[in-house]
Amino acid sequence: MSDVLSQNEIDNLLAALSSGELDADEFKQTNEKQVKNYDFARPSKFSKEHLRTLNIIFEHYARLLSTNLPAYLRKNVQVEVVNSEAVTYSEFTNALSNPVLLGIVDFSPLEGNIIIELADNLGYAIVDRMLGGGGYPLEKMRDFSEIELTIIERIFNICTNLLREPWGNVIQLQPRLLRIETNSQFAQIISPSEMISIVTLNLKIGNVEGMMNICLPYVSMEKVIDKLNTKYWYSTMQLKDDKSYQDLIEIAIAKAKVPIRAVLGKSTISVNDFMNMQRGDIIKLNTKVEDELDVYVGNIHKFQALPGSSSGTYAVKVSSIIRGEE
Repeated sequence: MSDVLSQNEIDNLLAALSSGELDADEFKQTNEKQVKNYDFARPSKFSKEHLRTLNIIFEHYARLLSTNLPAYLRKNVQVEVVNSEAVTYSEFTNALSNPVLLGIVDFSPLEGNIIIELADNLGYAIVDRMLGGGGYPLEKMRDFSEIELTIIERIFNICTNLLREPWGNVIQLQPRLLRIETNSQFAQIISPSEMISIVTLNLKIGNVEGMMNICLPYVSMEKVIDKLNTKYWYSTMQLKDDKSYQDLIEIAIAKAKVPIRAVLGKSTISVNDFMNMQRGDIIKLNTKVEDELDVYVGNIHKFQALPGSSSGTYAVKVSSIIRGEE
């Protein structure tokens, strides 16, 4: 049907509009497309799915910190993931305090570096604890000395090495701590306008509580960004459970030690005879010399064996295996 109206149809429409028989609003299109604002200064490179997967990764990381740090600090350590968000690098650096503890970590084989930020009160608490104190922060904040930074560097190295296992389903990392900075101006690893993902963890060392922020630039995550989804994560994790964990469990069980004993025979004597027993006395057993011995693994009757010796010590030679408990 043609959309071109004749002059007569146009006149009739105008007359109907003038008389009020038709409403002009009825002819307006109701299926207008909704326009979504897009900020080119802050491109959305990390989706909600990416941030959700990072949460899962660092929840595993938090559990590793909770179990490994107490061995070095000799203090109860609790770690939990607070949230993850995508911001520009300039927003991250502008929110940093002074002094600050920034661990610059080489995230090989991924490109670029990441940053581990540790709250300064936790840094002072770690120094106090490592030097034999109770693990309390300073009342008045000051710059960290070279000796204090050397002590804190040991803990940063532990935190860096623990990153390998949580990222194992995505990529085999070889992270390495490059240096520790106390001034954010010397930690410009990327352009201020670049997008980053920040994963915030809450650390509690004894009664001292503070935040640890993990700064992950998009340029470093770009190579594995497609793997940062829960579908891929759980599929690879299931494969690992079916193969790696089964092998590890079998190896651990194979190394387990169990007691084994061979019973020559049994006899019953009175308590009086037992108390008066002397060297050279003979106890008569209920078995013969040619009888097979019962061999127990734990409390399970597992083998039949013949008595003998090996290299000058008593031994038994297994003659049959019992396929079940008796």
